[in-house]
Amino acid sequence: MAPEDQNTTLPIVRTVEDLSTIVADWRSGDARVGFVPTMGALHEGHLSLVDHAAGSADKVVVSIFVNPAQFAPGEDLDAYPRTEKTDAAALATRPADLIYAPNAREMYPDGYDLGVEVGGPSQGLETDFRPHFFRGVATVVTKLFLQVKPDIAVFGEKDYQQLLVVRKLTRDLGLPIEILAGATHREWDGLALSSRNAYLSEEERARAAQLYAALNDVAHRLADGEPIDKARDAGWQVLKGAGFKPIDYLEVRDADTLAPLTSLEGEVRILGAARMGTTRLIDNIALGI
Repeated sequence: MAPEDQNTTLPIVRTVEDLSTIVADWRSGDARVGFVPTMGALHEGHLSLVDHAAGSADKVVVSIFVNPAQFAPGEDLDAYPRTEKTDAAALATRPADLIYAPNAREMYPDGYDLGVEVGGPSQGLETDFRPHFFRGVATVVTKLFLQVKPDIAVFGEKDYQQLLVVRKLTRDLGLPIEILAGATHREWDGLALSSRNAYLSEEERARAAQLYAALNDVAHRLADGEPIDKARDAGWQVLKGAGFKPIDYLEVRDADTLAPLTSLEGEVRILGAARMGTTRLIDNIALGI
């Protein structure tokens, strides 16, 4: 086996066989394995997940795979940024030990036709607008978990619904993997870091942080005692005023199940998704009252 070197000391493997050989060697020394799955185009938010994983593991695998199963026809699969050399250099500065970068044939060989469906928190919100999405996520995450066999895996809170879907997937399948959540990283004006932010024009970028502002507006109104519907409608107006169109959703949900709420009980999450120009942005915050 000859892991690739792309101007960095961090090894890159592309097959399950090579991955398994390295991870088995780690485990022979009783190493605890951490895992951070990504689609590449890494930014500081991704890198913070690597740091988080290293705090709970002896070795950390980072996967880079643009998963075609979670893109519908007409979405940005072909345009999605692919920056492996830059990603590898960035990961070499963090406590990562191995990059796993399979191609589509390695993940979905000829004749592959299995999919993984998850209920519960996958229903509504993103599913209303991207019905294919969580089937693709659940399928690739299951395959990656079986390939890497980690003890812990870290997912970002920015994709909060995805985080809950992965937790349910892991729990329902009885996988011995602890799912950790990494905090959302933001730009100076509150815009959540995302690989898709690169699609924003300069003028769109200046207005994009109003998604975060709208979430906070809803939170402040709820904390002041406004009814959920009234607070949500006010946040919707913030998004409209900033030029988001269409607005897919702005919702107040139970933080554990994502069930709709009519009153504030337990832990609460405020989630939104809207399009700025051609770029679809998502974000969420916890309601701290």
